[in-house]
Order: sequence, then structure tokens, then C-alpha cells
Amino acid sequence: MKKNVKRFEADIVVHPDEEKIVDTVNKSIEIFYLKEQEKLLTYREFLWIQFRITQKKWWFLQILLLAGIGMVLSSNQEEFFVQRGLGIASVLFVILIIPELWKNKSNQCMEIESASYFSLRQIYSARIFLFGLVDVVLLTGFCLFLHGRLHITLLSLLSQFLFPAVVTACICFGMLCNKKNVNETISIVFCILWSVVWWGIIANEKIYSLIRLPVWILLVGVALVVLGNFIYRSIHECTKCWEGYKCN
Repeated sequence: MKKNVKRFEADIVVHPDEEKIVDTVNKSIEIFYLKEQEKLLTYREFLWIQFRITQKKWWFLQILLLAGIGMVLSSNQEEFFVQRGLGIASVLFVILIIPELWKNKSNQCMEIESASYFSLRQIYSARIFLFGLVDVVLLTGFCLFLHGRLHITLLSLLSQFLFPAVVTACICFGMLCNKKNVNETISIVFCILWSVVWWGIIANEKIYSLIRLPVWILLVGVALVVLGNFIYRSIHECTKCWEGYKCN
């Protein structure tokens, strides 16, 4: 019996061929990648998924804010009241996007997102694109309502709503792409401080009356350029921040 076992063991001895093993592994990897590519999302599907996972409550709150300000201003059309109402609304409108933009930092999931097929840069780009698209639609409707119902001029829209909103967005994205690991609370505090500064500017009639339409257009243009730079930096430098580490 022992002789049969030894003879059987001798017959089943395997002599591996390293080249064939490596070739088999490489072919297996290639087939695996080919099969996985059939399951990859298109950019349209990726954008749709980002839209679905975006918390809609922030857009809903933005709609409520604009609707509330519109109704309040319709009942009280005094210029002094309108100026302050639009200034506060513009700052709050932008503040409402901060929690969604900061959620991967606050949830400490940046490393997990960076390990996915779509990079963290693409995730930020999709998130900013979606918020920008929705907010442009909301603000366009709001400005058309103010122009038609309250007969607010272009100068008033630029100076009382659009300019403080763009500056608030600059603060928001400037904090987001900051080299230091700044959380959303600090960003909100700076936005509120800006609203206080803006309140003081529009309360000073001497300063406010000196600024004409060309100056407002120039100020809004400069603010938009700065905002574009901050958004670009937020997208392209977002991978420098990692869970448990400070930004370099």
C-alpha cells in the first residue's frame, strides 16, 4: 500500500513553468480589465449619480430664502429696506452651499473618493457644476421677479445682490482651496463678517452714492475673475488634502 502511495505521489509531481504562469496572470488581468470597462459609468451617468447623492435640502432652502425675501420686499418697497434685505439674502444664499461642498472634508472620506475610478477632482467639478447650474436658474428667476415686480434697475441688482453674493462665494471657495485645513464653520464666520462690512458700506450714503454703474460693473467683473480663480484652485488642488493630514 505504501509503495502505491509513493508511486502515486511521484506521478502527480508538478513542474511549474514560470513563463506560462506569468502569461496566465497577465491574460487574467487583461480579461478582468476588459470586463470591468463594460461596467464603467459614462460621464453623463456619473453626473446623474452626483446629482442624486447631492442633498436637495440646500436647494430647497435656497428657494425658500429667495421666495421669502421676494414676498417681504414686495410688501415693503422702501429703498433702505430693500438694500439691506437683498444684501442679507445674497450672503445667506451662498452660505447654504457650504455644507455640501465641504461634506467630504467634514465626513473624512477624501481618501475613499480618491481611490475611486472618478477622481476627487472630477467629483468636485461635478458638484460645483451642479450647484452652479441650479443656482444660476434660481437667481435668474429671482432677478427677473425683482425687475418686473419691484422695477429694480440693473445698478440696484449689481450693487445690492450680485456683488455681495459673488464676494461671499469668493470667501467660500477661497477657504475651500486654502492650504490650511479650514472647516466650514470658519468659512461661514468669514461670510457673516463680510455681510457686516457690506451692511456698513450701504448704510453710509456718502460712500454708496459715489459708486456709479461702470464702477459696479468693474467691481463685479473683478470679483468674478477672483471667484473663477478660486474655483479653479479648489478643483485642481483638492487632492492635496487627505484624511488625517493637513493640506501641504
